[in-house]
Amino acid sequence: MATTKKTATAKKTTAPKKVATKATETEAPKAVKTAPAAAKTEVAKVVKTAKTATKLPARTGEFFYAAGNRKTSVARVRLYEKGTGLIEINGMKIEEYIGVPDKRDSIKAPLRITGHSKTFDITVKTSGGGKSGQADAIRHGISKALLTFDPSLRITLKRAGFLTRDPRMKERKKYGLHRARRAPQWSKR
Repeated sequence: MATTKKTATAKKTTAPKKVATKATETEAPKAVKTAPAAAKTEVAKVVKTAKTATKLPARTGEFFYAAGNRKTSVARVRLYEKGTGLIEINGMKIEEYIGVPDKRDSIKAPLRITGHSKTFDITVKTSGGGKSGQADAIRHGISKALLTFDPSLRITLKRAGFLTRDPRMKERKKYGLHRARRAPQWSKR
């Protein structure tokens, strides 16, 4: 009988502690719930202002279209006449979408070589591959679109190598190998 009394008293002492911790647990989340709600509204305001700041105007009117390719990247390019030199890629400014300055310069190279840097506003929709492949695809597309605008630019663009689609692609994987040429590790024993 002595053992049963000890267990009964042990249960009594632990029960009030659990109730006390439950009360503090329920009080704490109420305070936490109100703080993030205020923070969420502030974050939402910041996000809304950031999106409206980078929102670019919709383009209408006639345009010169071409598609450029590089590896698995495809870029659909539109050149709008009477522009200011604005380049929009997937709804973002070129500086926001492509962070590497060298790639931005390579995109603008066909315009710079032909003397049309401030003649067109350009919108691009690109998909597939990475940023580097997409940048080369955009350059290829801009070059082809410039040809539809003025066929006499062909010699200039061809000499610069902007009209040639880069044929280098990733080599296919072969059976028995890990990648195209990477063989399994050889073990002597």
